[in-house]
Amino acid sequence: MKERNRKKVVRGLEILLFAAYLAIMCYFLFFAETMGRTFTEREYHYNLMPLKEIRRFWVYRQSLGFWSVLLNLVGNVVVFIPFGVFLPRLFQKCRRFFVTTLFCFEFSLCIELIQLIWKVGSFDVDDILLNTLGGILGYLLYRISVVLTRNRAKEAGRIA
Repeated sequence: MKERNRKKVVRGLEILLFAAYLAIMCYFLFFAETMGRTFTEREYHYNLMPLKEIRRFWVYRQSLGFWSVLLNLVGNVVVFIPFGVFLPRLFQKCRRFFVTTLFCFEFSLCIELIQLIWKVGSFDVDDILLNTLGGILGYLLYRISVVLTRNRAKEAGRIA
């Protein structure tokens, strides 16, 4: 009985953490003035050419500055790693690589479309690629944790 209660508590915490993660992500993507999300200059900004902005950030990394490059390239990957971890933990159908990758792509596409429609930030196919890569890395971390947990359980079973 205690094991069942522990699992319920862990599941509840995972759901709470996932909701908090999504809320924080939405704040930074759509409302944070520190991230340039102001409503004073509302024009459409978009990039439909794959790898164009990634290449631009890499080529001009010296003049753009370390933090700008890090925030754009690495930040877009890192921000989606938790998404790739939470999906398979919370939803059984997402325990397959392709399904999680597809959801990461679709969620990133939705974010980019909202940014385009609201004229907040910019629609960038490179962001979709980087976000999806982050989701894939998150999924791989999830799979590694599953394998390590199983191995630890097997070892505990042999020792006991």
